[in-house]
Amino acid sequence: MSATIPVSDSLSNVRYEIRGQLAQRAHEMERQGYEIISLNIGNPGLFGFRTPETIRMAMIENLPTSEAYCHQKGIFPAREAVVMQQQDRGVMDVTADDVFIGNGVSELIDLTLRALLNPGDEVLIPSPDYPLWTAAVTLNGGKAVHYPCTPDNGFQPDLDRLAALISPATRALVIINPNNPTGAVYSRATLQAMVALAEQHGLVLFADEIYDGMTYDSTEFVPLATLAKNTLCGTFSGLSKVYRACGFRVGWVCFSGSHGKADEYLHALDLLASLRLCSNVPGQWGVQTALGGFQSLRELIEPGGRLYDSRQAVIDCVARSPYLTLVAPGGSMYAFVGVDPAAVPGFDDHDFALQLLEDEHVLVAPGSSFNVDYRNYFRITLLPEAGVLEEVFTRIDRTLEKYIKNNNK
Repeated sequence: MSATIPVSDSLSNVRYEIRGQLAQRAHEMERQGYEIISLNIGNPGLFGFRTPETIRMAMIENLPTSEAYCHQKGIFPAREAVVMQQQDRGVMDVTADDVFIGNGVSELIDLTLRALLNPGDEVLIPSPDYPLWTAAVTLNGGKAVHYPCTPDNGFQPDLDRLAALISPATRALVIINPNNPTGAVYSRATLQAMVALAEQHGLVLFADEIYDGMTYDSTEFVPLATLAKNTLCGTFSGLSKVYRACGFRVGWVCFSGSHGKADEYLHALDLLASLRLCSNVPGQWGVQTALGGFQSLRELIEPGGRLYDSRQAVIDCVARSPYLTLVAPGGSMYAFVGVDPAAVPGFDDHDFALQLLEDEHVLVAPGSSFNVDYRNYFRITLLPEAGVLEEVFTRIDRTLEKYIKNNNK
């Protein structure tokens, strides 16, 4: 009998439960004929959102020139469009050479960390976090150190605790703004303080801004690159969320700020980009049109827009529930919903998520999937229409009632 194939030890602390066992169980149920409302992933195309036609046409018209490999950093028109966006924001110290196009932001997170980290190097990551950041640090030999962004502080970073976590091994500070999973949008003062810490300690700043501009009401989004002058700042964004083009797999990272000590690092990143030859070429032709064209997102996030109305439906449903709490998301396409431990004693996010899936055919992501040490939250996406979300919360409350009865037996 052949021996079991061993798994790499590097995976021992890697989690991505957003597509984990609960999602696998949901797929099984769908194959059995059940209709599942999947709220675990922000995937606009599955909820009827379309990529703007101008972006699709830009790809189609340039297909004849997309059959060869392009430059490892990406096609020039796409990189130049990112530069123009940064310059419109007041970030003037960037050129097309500072931009890397990737197969989504996910690939670039891996490449930028791989070029930076040696075994044992530390990276500061928010908690809750988008778990790919923690996984990528771990897979590249680093240590993820989580700085708390707690619900009692509106999921804003605790700056004093952040400062206390910086050590001689710290190499980088990750800022996810607008935040996934909480929807928190950081104030200018908070971002200025975080930049000051990074500059004081010589840390690389990684600004995950894939939801840039996706904010509600009067919430202000402040691009981190406009504040970071005296350290290297990598700004990540892409077509997947704001432009509803997840399947195109087009993301970018643009480096600004102080380049004085970054030459070797950027050369290393260029080497890694060369090793994978280039990213998806057809999708890159959509970047210039996306960034320079009509910003249709505004119609979705303003009052009367679909995302705005869905967000409001979640806020209203939570307010009516005797069991739930919510820090209203200021941005992104998610809500991080809390369950009141006093109202639901013994609550466990994974047990609840499984029961909700089995009994009510709704799939959510348990809060502990996002590297927090509490288990009374879950994340949902705001992408369904408001009426669907109202039905979802009816099912959630019904499941919580069952949960309380079962735990009181």
